[in-house]
Amino acid sequence: MHQLAAAVTRGAGAILMFHQVRPWVARDFAPNRLLEITPDFLDAVLTRLKALGFAIVDPDSALTMIAARNEQPFAVLTFDDGYKDTRDFALPILEKHAAPFTMYVTTGFAERTARLWWIELEEAIARLSRIRVSVGSRVLDLPAANAAEKSAAFATLYQVLNAGSEADLLTVIAGLAREAGVDPQSIPRELCLDWAGIEAMAKHPLCTIGVHTLTHPRLAKLSEDAMREELAGSRAIIEAHIGKPALHLAYPVGNPAAAGTREFQAAEELGFKSAVTTRPGMIFPAHDTRRLALPRLSINGNWQSLDFVEILLSGAPFALWNRGRLVA
Repeated sequence: MHQLAAAVTRGAGAILMFHQVRPWVARDFAPNRLLEITPDFLDAVLTRLKALGFAIVDPDSALTMIAARNEQPFAVLTFDDGYKDTRDFALPILEKHAAPFTMYVTTGFAERTARLWWIELEEAIARLSRIRVSVGSRVLDLPAANAAEKSAAFATLYQVLNAGSEADLLTVIAGLAREAGVDPQSIPRELCLDWAGIEAMAKHPLCTIGVHTLTHPRLAKLSEDAMREELAGSRAIIEAHIGKPALHLAYPVGNPAAAGTREFQAAEELGFKSAVTTRPGMIFPAHDTRRLALPRLSINGNWQSLDFVEILLSGAPFALWNRGRLVA
């Protein structure tokens, strides 16, 4: 049925979202597994994209194809945050397929000053047997003695913190990290490219370097001035390092609670050519006037299934989720 629907629901193409690409290390407690796929699965996804007739293109070409309303669908490959494994494990596969890709860089990760708080939270809970924290007026006391309890504690705390301010989120997780003996700065040092690595990637003919803010905040939680500095400041730093314009943006977290109309307008006023969210969906000709709020198709590590990827690429699930609307 998804193949029959594709003629209407597939649209002009898709922007695929990846995070970490590395060999899987088996572990019972892995709440961030959805952000991680294996190199073999990336290879298989690119093979399937080609078999389905998708042209893998860079973001500038995609913008042209949206406006041109080409018959051949396109796929844009995007990798968030600036991980070392994009270079170490994804790049050889991308080279094998001659596949252009975009790497959205958070400057604070390259400089080891910003925090990958979702990984920090995972590492803290992994080391603790009980989670006791105060979030505003709410006190949480959560068991974490085994993998199931740790997973439940992570889910509960993530939901509560995500509903609050950026400051509360960072403060609570920092407290847990101290209690567990986790060094927040060791995480970007271990996982993320430094500026030398990013500069080298920027010279690769397949790579487009994009902007992913200074500190990876949920922009909608910030003041207007702070939000604009996250966008403009990170772009200026990146451009100074790579020696060329960085005109494509990814909003951190990217859901409606993290980026909305205010952020889209700011991105346009600051001169970005495109900006991607994490809202699910395909790209349609109507997105030609919504280039600063583009949806993406997440390649999720919890379901590394080519059949599922093919169904998503048809666009049919997104049409159902959006109650029949092709452009949400």
